[in-house]
Amino acid sequence: MPIPRRTALALGAALPLRAAHAQEWPSRPVRVVVPWAPGGAIDTIARALAARLGPALGQPFLVENRTGGGGVIGMAEAARAAPDGHTLLALDNSYTMLPHTAASLPWDHAHGFLPVVLGGSAPFLLVVSPALGLRTLAELTAAARQAPERLSYGTGGAGSSPHFATEAFMQRAGIRLLHVPYRGGAEAMLAVVAGQVNCSMATVSAAGGQLAAGRLLPLALAAPARSPLVPSVPTFTEAGMAGFSAGIWAGLAAPAGTPAPVLARLEAACQAALREDALKRDFAAQGLQVEGMGQQGFAALVRAETARWGEVAKAAGILRG
Repeated sequence: MPIPRRTALALGAALPLRAAHAQEWPSRPVRVVVPWAPGGAIDTIARALAARLGPALGQPFLVENRTGGGGVIGMAEAARAAPDGHTLLALDNSYTMLPHTAASLPWDHAHGFLPVVLGGSAPFLLVVSPALGLRTLAELTAAARQAPERLSYGTGGAGSSPHFATEAFMQRAGIRLLHVPYRGGAEAMLAVVAGQVNCSMATVSAAGGQLAAGRLLPLALAAPARSPLVPSVPTFTEAGMAGFSAGIWAGLAAPAGTPAPVLARLEAACQAALREDALKRDFAAQGLQVEGMGQQGFAALVRAETARWGEVAKAAGILRG
């Protein structure tokens, strides 16, 4: 059936308008909302991209940390913004866990954002107190099987990424550890150092100082390959738990309704930034892996991770809200 002439003319007129929109964007400074405090891996990824997008696209990209509510405050602020490309969200893996811990969210989780580019990732490292006397993953799991919930693990809070990652580990290993939530990941690590809890999941960069000082003992890395920062530490696969992986990742997303040409221009600029040797060196020094996955792949990752953590939450009995 032929398209009516009036409709065809309207469609034809819309194409140059969309192209013009992309060429005009950005027309003012762009906000990059990070729903976490400065200094962490997610903030680092966002700032590395923002620092390069400004010169590339002709307007400042300003990182704003909007913390609170387990990330909900910053995410909700970005979701409410005009979908014109001038407000972006540093979307991280915790986004995929929110539907399983919150009774409700002030935006449509499945459709509120359009993932644009996955910037970087970092695997979790399972660390224990050296005083515990357990030197391998096999020794830890054997001890935990003998006495369920006698051994404990610390996290930065219920529903946090390390909480979900440790629940997934326990489900794979068939063990139960006692969960002790703290007010942040750094506090949880210090609790392991002090012997208040026995183990914790942390990124290599977050645990680096304590590892170097010998106050934490690494057992396994939740990644497909070893890290050059801790080359002697085996992966979970090498330690006997095939295919287990968990960690953090982050990239940039835009509010739903942002024009496709704007998203395409942003994606291209991000991917160019991620190819820079200086950025690769900076990421590697902090235990971060450069990614670069584009719109379709990043959106598929968000959907897959949301489903994965839903299964973990169901098996663990994690309740919403």
